[in-house]
Amino acid sequence: EIDTHSPRRLVLMGDLRTAFDAGRLVLHYQPIIDIASGLPRGVEALARWPHPEKGFIPPDEFIPLIEQTGLVRNFACWVIDTALAQWSAWRKQGIDVVMSVNLSMRNLQDKGFPEKLAELMRKWSVTPQALLLEITESAMMSDPGQVLGLLTSFSDMGVQIAIDDFGTGYSSLSYLKRLPVHEIKIDRSFVLDMTRDKDDVVIVRSTIDLAHNLGLKVVAEGVEDEATLTLL
Repeated sequence: EIDTHSPRRLVLMGDLRTAFDAGRLVLHYQPIIDIASGLPRGVEALARWPHPEKGFIPPDEFIPLIEQTGLVRNFACWVIDTALAQWSAWRKQGIDVVMSVNLSMRNLQDKGFPEKLAELMRKWSVTPQALLLEITESAMMSDPGQVLGLLTSFSDMGVQIAIDDFGTGYSSLSYLKRLPVHEIKIDRSFVLDMTRDKDDVVIVRSTIDLAHNLGLKVVAEGVEDEATLTLL
């Protein structure tokens, strides 16, 4: 458990680069449902790795490997390119949704990333409001000055920004006030047990009140049954 360079990890690092180069990674799209209407208002693009021998490799196992193998920028560009291609195909079918894509801390340290993003948006004729970039609290707080500049660039392009896994990182309300953020996503750890844990209910309710008072939209992650949906 302590040795991060275990044989399995080293093998996966080699397999991952091969899988990426061969186009074996895939994207799944998780719906984001509007509570009032019950209709999907967006989807979140989630990378998946079906390994031919080891089966399904969970994202929390292979995403850190991507950052260690130098694939960060290429991987992010592949995710965005693939997701926007799907958005474009849906748009032609009359399906109009917001596409959410996750960015890592390394992407926020790449000053050339906004230009690459703009290039991909032009390629697929994507309206800026149809793209939402999700960034975790911990990534935002890694280098607040650098992150603020990059997020401002995204916002100036008209792209929406969400704070992912809200409540689990090192959040600072002062930065929440300053950052050009459009929505926050309440981490699933607070949502999954809402029907059984009154403390989670208080945290979720308070977060919703805070966000709405700041003029932000709120997304609850991990809604997996009708009871939780009704409570929300």
